[in-house]
Amino acid sequence: MHRTTGRWSPIYQSVKFTFDDVAETQKYFGGERDGFYYSRVSNPTLRQLELALAELQGRDGCLLTASGIAAVSTTMLALLKAGDHVVHFAESYQPTRAFIRRTLGRYGVSATLLSVTDLAALERTLARVPTRLVVFESPTNPVLKVSDLERITAIARTHGALTLLDNTLAGLHNHGQYDVDFYAHSLTKYASGHGDVMGGAVIGRRELVESIRDDFIHLGPTLDPQAAYLVLRGLKTYFVRWDCQCRNAARVAEFLASHPAVSRVRYPGLPSDPGHALAGRQMDSFGTMVTFDLAAGLEAGTRFAEALELFELTSSLGSTESLGVPPALQQPRGFTPEQVAWSDIGPGTVRLSIGIEDPDDLLDDLRQALALL
Repeated sequence: MHRTTGRWSPIYQSVKFTFDDVAETQKYFGGERDGFYYSRVSNPTLRQLELALAELQGRDGCLLTASGIAAVSTTMLALLKAGDHVVHFAESYQPTRAFIRRTLGRYGVSATLLSVTDLAALERTLARVPTRLVVFESPTNPVLKVSDLERITAIARTHGALTLLDNTLAGLHNHGQYDVDFYAHSLTKYASGHGDVMGGAVIGRRELVESIRDDFIHLGPTLDPQAAYLVLRGLKTYFVRWDCQCRNAARVAEFLASHPAVSRVRYPGLPSDPGHALAGRQMDSFGTMVTFDLAAGLEAGTRFAEALELFELTSSLGSTESLGVPPALQQPRGFTPEQVAWSDIGPGTVRLSIGIEDPDDLLDDLRQALALL
């Protein structure tokens, strides 16, 4: 059942907190009493947000960071060491792939890149190479492939690998029923919803989250209390926004699927989408993102994007306003031809994040921009 989360509370905009005496301070450090001492370690405003997010995801542990990619990267830094192996996928957020390849690679962590739809390759890889972590998304960014969470987590568990799911595009309330070890979210997106604050979260079972807490404290990707308050404020309208955006996305997808200038629409809510049945089992709705291909390709994508009046051209998503990313800004980099095919990003691929505007206004804007091609 949908309900709002996040009660109003003070903003504890303080770096430090005090106890009455040394003995009480030592009890805190010894885990004998609750409390707060230093905001890089814990803060009352952040703690309230952690509890709200963990409840939404169906878990009891949460750590906060200053951005979504910090949640992903700090979790990997906490879990991995030299000699470990990671499996990740071509159909994933580019900064995540870059962090695994470049940053972790410098510290002796090896990685295998696969397609998230090739579960046989995942099984073969994990059977052949001892693997510490499988990092994946669902739906994937930007082409909205739906990952088979049950099978991926089962394969990982069989071979002793942990799983890290970037769950941002599915929303904070989806996928909690699956055997995922760590969920990462960019709070910049749906949690905030207004494009005015950045943040990230990693959510999981308390014992797992506690096992990486010290690394988060020492690495220091701390969310500011003011930002935590703004995310808590955004959570009050989370389900209202999500439901409206999903309805609008369905309208947009149906319109684009019938337009002659569009060669393909990727949206799990369309019965023709390869991930439709799987998304219907895994999620309570089909999300707010719509990705499509213009038949005329790259230059047409630029003309189309620049002709839009209601959609803003920017790389973010999940806000109340509708946003678009043209093909020129999301072409794969550093991929082999095979990996480009896995990514499913073509010369005319456009990604739309659908907002809460009147859907007829959104369709009118798309219609006039497509008419100029």
